[in-house]
Amino acid sequence: MSALPRPIAVPAILPPQGHYSPAVAHAGLIHLSGQLGVRPDGAHTNHLPFEDQARQALCNLLAVLAAAGASPRHLIKVTAYIVGVANWPAFNALYAEVMGEARPARSVVPVPELHHGYLVEIDALAAAPADEGGA
Repeated sequence: MSALPRPIAVPAILPPQGHYSPAVAHAGLIHLSGQLGVRPDGAHTNHLPFEDQARQALCNLLAVLAAAGASPRHLIKVTAYIVGVANWPAFNALYAEVMGEARPARSVVPVPELHHGYLVEIDALAAAPADEGGA
C-alpha cells in the first residue's frame, strides 16, 4: 500500500487563495503548483514589467522547492506559461540566471492570458531529496 500524497506548507510565500497546495510530495516526487509573481506579503506585481513578474514567480517556485527540502538541482521538469511569445527571450535569460547549473527539462508555452492579468506562471516537477541526503 503506497503512502498518501503529502501537502507541502510554504511559510515563505502567500498561502494559496484557492483550494490547492503549493506543492504535494508523493512517491519520490514533488509536484509544484503554478506560481505567479505575487510577493510573499500578497502584493501583486502584475502591473510591473515582464522581467519583474518572472523573477518573482521564479523566486516563489524556489521557495516552494526549498520548503520541500529541495533545490534547483532536484527539478525534473519546469513549465512556464507566458503571455506573448515576444517575452520568450527575456524569460530564457532570466531563467538561466536563476537556475544556474540546473538544467531540468522545460517547456515554455505562449498563452493568450493568465489569472489576475499576469504575464507568466511557472509550475514544476522535482525529485524529492533522500531523507538521509538532504537537499
